[in-house]
Amino acid sequence: MKTAFTASRLYTPVEEIQNPLLIVEDGRISEVSSRSTTDVPGNASLVEFGDAVLAPGFVDIHMHGGAGLDLMRALPSELPRLGKFLTTHGVTGYFATTVAAPLDATCAALGRLADAIEAAATQPNGDPVQARPLGIHLEGPFLSHKRRGVHPPEYLVTPTVAIFERLWQAARGHVRMLTIAPEIPGAMEVIAEAARRKICVSIGHSDAEMPIAQNAVKAAARHATHTFNAMRPLEHRDPGIIGEVLSDDRISADIIVDGIHVAPAVVKLFLRAKGRERAVLITDAISAAGMPDGRYQLGPIEVDVKDGKCTSNGSLAGSVLTMDRAVRNVTQFSNWSLRDAVQAATLNPARAVGLAGRHGVLAQGADADFTVLSPAGEVLKTMVRGRGF
Repeated sequence: MKTAFTASRLYTPVEEIQNPLLIVEDGRISEVSSRSTTDVPGNASLVEFGDAVLAPGFVDIHMHGGAGLDLMRALPSELPRLGKFLTTHGVTGYFATTVAAPLDATCAALGRLADAIEAAATQPNGDPVQARPLGIHLEGPFLSHKRRGVHPPEYLVTPTVAIFERLWQAARGHVRMLTIAPEIPGAMEVIAEAARRKICVSIGHSDAEMPIAQNAVKAAARHATHTFNAMRPLEHRDPGIIGEVLSDDRISADIIVDGIHVAPAVVKLFLRAKGRERAVLITDAISAAGMPDGRYQLGPIEVDVKDGKCTSNGSLAGSVLTMDRAVRNVTQFSNWSLRDAVQAATLNPARAVGLAGRHGVLAQGADADFTVLSPAGEVLKTMVRGRGF
């Protein structure tokens, strides 16, 4: 089946195409062009979105849940509810993210998440349209006690290749991202081993001084987790891990742009430092996303949510941010255009974790995962494998 989609503009996202023509066949993009140069194929059904913008589906590489579901506790059969919620906010793919918990409980959760990932990869066309889990992000247990945030200290573990192997096997190889504090003894060996398995190694929850962070990059770390949060503060004579994250063009970095985790002025400085190629938007959303104020779970942690702020014992504990809100916030907090902000939520995260080519881009051969935005960045419709929600 061949379908042609048109709108006012299309973001690839590195290019903007006016009056675009996006042709989809069997869940993949077969052509991206302009109606000024290409006619709608005679054998294609036509879907027109008027003055809207076609953009790649958002890719959230750090999120713990939403719609009342916690990803470490939910059953695979419950995940369609989360997937449908995410599509309403433009997300077509996500990394299920863990928190520090007992190793046995973590391994059990990793097995359930692996089931969901494998099921989504073979999803028949008749299934409901929903965002798909594309991999697992291990946020811990290899985190700094000093910068652990709300991760329970009793569940933090000194990194060893043997423990990492246990987690890898439990996830059946679906771990695609690892957050680790590089200053902990044993971290460099785990960083090198994870990178050898083509995992995106991200430095975070760390009290590292700048030389240690630099050594982590030499050992193959290539990303940073929720920059500024759960990190040694930046000092002008002691720049620490943040100094490395902001100044090293070899690594990308993500940030929570909800106006709570990082002040808008600092978001603007971050965007200037990392630029349009290396800035990545995440939500760090928990089960409370899309839900009313109240008490929710984040793995083994109880979190209180009030007025959009998630806390546990007075510390920030994830967010209720949605990716479309993050994109709009970027345009409001900085001089970035909607296309710039879309790139930080699509191509940049996909590239950071090795998914570029099939995800986060509108190009020939990519999955037909895209969102239809108003000129102000509001989600009008989301398409997964060319099918609409």
